[in-house]
Amino acid sequence: MTILWVLTALVLLGFVLLPVLRRRRGGIEQVPPGHPDAADPAHYGFVRQEELDVRMPGPDQDLLDVLDVVQRTQDHRAAAQLLAGTETEGERRWQRVQAFAGAASLELQQRPGGVSETPGGQWLRVWRAEAPKDPGGAAVHAEFLVQQAWRTSTPGTDEFRIIMEEARDACGQAALLAPGDPVPHIVELAVARGLSYSQPEFEKLWLRILDTAPHHMGAHLAALHYWCEKWHGSRELAMSFAAAAAARAPQGSLLAALPLFAVFEHLPEVNLVSGFYQSEVVTRAVHGALFAVHAAGPDDPMLAHVRHLLVFFLVRSERWAEAMSQLVHVDGHVGAVPWTLSEDPAAEFAVYRALAVAGYEANGGSPATLPH
Repeated sequence: MTILWVLTALVLLGFVLLPVLRRRRGGIEQVPPGHPDAADPAHYGFVRQEELDVRMPGPDQDLLDVLDVVQRTQDHRAAAQLLAGTETEGERRWQRVQAFAGAASLELQQRPGGVSETPGGQWLRVWRAEAPKDPGGAAVHAEFLVQQAWRTSTPGTDEFRIIMEEARDACGQAALLAPGDPVPHIVELAVARGLSYSQPEFEKLWLRILDTAPHHMGAHLAALHYWCEKWHGSRELAMSFAAAAAARAPQGSLLAALPLFAVFEHLPEVNLVSGFYQSEVVTRAVHGALFAVHAAGPDDPMLAHVRHLLVFFLVRSERWAEAMSQLVHVDGHVGAVPWTLSEDPAAEFAVYRALAVAGYEANGGSPATLPH
């Protein structure tokens, strides 16, 4: 066990120093801060670490504008209007529901309220009270409860179960208000994981989603968690689920990238196997994701999610030029796996970005040769 702690400490120390890197004999070497040969992501037009947006994986200016209005005025009407105008088909509605729920949950965490202070997220409570039949508000409330359960309590405790059961009821209410909208059922996938639905129960819920949104990438990512080894499945079940989804994906669908997410969910905590990221299983999943990104439409809301995970794997695989080509598209936003699993998503992203830049330059790359 001691050796594992030592190895982990060395890895973390290396991550702290990695942004200060330079080219040397075709490899990467640490140099002191300010060294003239240090790799500098700013030379490529990349955003400074402190300016990285941790709220979303990619740009959605309409959502950002509305979030600013809602949080500044504490008036829910702009959010209700945006969701009412967002089509139920596709991925964007699901992402916006998550964003509004996350904003309310974070507000409540920062301002829990008291005798003389209004609790954060009050606009969501007013929204539900003033428009109880608004399907958008109902979906946001259900997702808010799910996020509150994971954010404020421990799975398996009474508190967690109580909040999750309330969330399950809220999902049912939201579904009744919006027949044909997959979002309430997608929200319930997280409830199913938290409340340990049996596999037949989960599959019944999953069939309701397939009836309305058979190729919904966000739904598949949420379902994948259930089938993972750390929850209610196994490595084999998760990989099988991902492979089946990729095999039936229509042309242009990002579902071809799902196996890469399954691989990520089952990475060893401490990897001591040399060449793991060049192994056949990782390489095959990376190639599937690269194919999906190439075939997807440029306005696909889930495209940034796949690109962020590709950055992680391509850097680990020392495929520097390919990592840089993904960074060009996602830099500026870091609200995606794997960065959001860190306590400081922006710092985690910046480490991998610095590695990509240093590796790219160590192999002859420069801002002039970077594809856009």
